[in-house]
Amino acid sequence: MKFTYQARTKEGEIKKGTIEAISKIVAVDLLHKNSLYPTSVSEETKIGSLNMEIKMFEMISSKEVVMFTRELSIMIESNVPPAKALEALGDQITNKAFKEKIFKIASDIREGVTMSKSFSRYPKVFSSFYVNMIRSGEISGTLPEVLKKIADHLENEYYIKSKTMGAMIYPIVVLVVFTIIFLVVIVYIIPGLVEVLESSGKELPLVTKIVIGVSNFAINYWWIVLFLFIGIVSFIAYYPKTKEGKTVTDELMLKLPIIGNFQKNVCMNRFAENLSTLLSSGKPITEALEVTGDLIGNDIYQKIILETRDGVLKGKKISDGLVKYPKYISPLFVQMIAVGESTGKISETLMNVVRFYKTEIETFVDSISNIIEPVLILGLAGMVGILVAAVFLPLYQIGSTVG
Repeated sequence: MKFTYQARTKEGEIKKGTIEAISKIVAVDLLHKNSLYPTSVSEETKIGSLNMEIKMFEMISSKEVVMFTRELSIMIESNVPPAKALEALGDQITNKAFKEKIFKIASDIREGVTMSKSFSRYPKVFSSFYVNMIRSGEISGTLPEVLKKIADHLENEYYIKSKTMGAMIYPIVVLVVFTIIFLVVIVYIIPGLVEVLESSGKELPLVTKIVIGVSNFAINYWWIVLFLFIGIVSFIAYYPKTKEGKTVTDELMLKLPIIGNFQKNVCMNRFAENLSTLLSSGKPITEALEVTGDLIGNDIYQKIILETRDGVLKGKKISDGLVKYPKYISPLFVQMIAVGESTGKISETLMNVVRFYKTEIETFVDSISNIIEPVLILGLAGMVGILVAAVFLPLYQIGSTVG
């Protein structure tokens, strides 16, 4: 970062200029080392300059946050002061948006702001779970251990997400490639054959008529096709982000065959791990449930968790609240929670639940990956067969007539 300054020399002469430093405090220290005594130091801003680097387009991936947290936990455990550890990690980060945030957090800490408060200023990068865990570590004096737990938690979340996304990449690529091929055949190849096919004077097969009709519609009314495509994509992209849309989408995803059970397992895994990690760091049950509800990522499960929290506030057990929702919370989950409550080891019991559902998720993803490939192959073979039949059946009729 660049800072503009006004300072006096030992002789009292006024000096003005700019200096580069990672924070305001470091800039002041550098000026002192150069025998300059600043009267004002402020961060330089260049509105409209290329230095703005279009920050709104700079994304911070979950993988970057995972790696940063793991490295920070190691450095804090090695007794490196938090501000110094953050500055050292900031130097290694290549993402400029992330680097800037880390340096600002380091600067805040040097100025006396707590680490949890500094992290809370960037909720889009560091979740309420992240901030609450750090606050617990600060209060209990176990920050290195808490950072390890955060890193473990984030790595598990990232693993499940990347494994799920990885299973979806193959079918998406195949469908995109097939769609492109289908459009090329419909728009360029079929029109060239229509005149030949119709000139034979023979009745065209139904499949050929359908394909020709689709081709004519795509060519003559391409703007309708484009409008529908953009409309559908926009609806899928933006409707789930609305309050009503998210609730409807979350409920629909839980009701879908096969996918619904997978979504429930993901939510229960996330529920168990967030709650276990927060409880093990010393958070009260009600506060841990509230934070977990905010992070669950599904409105239906959030409502269940928050209602359970309200029950706990009235003196009930967690299992008493969850048992009312057998449609969304499995009997195994409720039973394990009840065992944890009776033994006083709910955090440890929940981690056993996490391991169980993690295995379930991995098994499902591996199974669905093996199932999707043959299903796609059969589906694509069927579509290719229709196109081939639409073209070659009438050509065969023409050839047999000529013969």
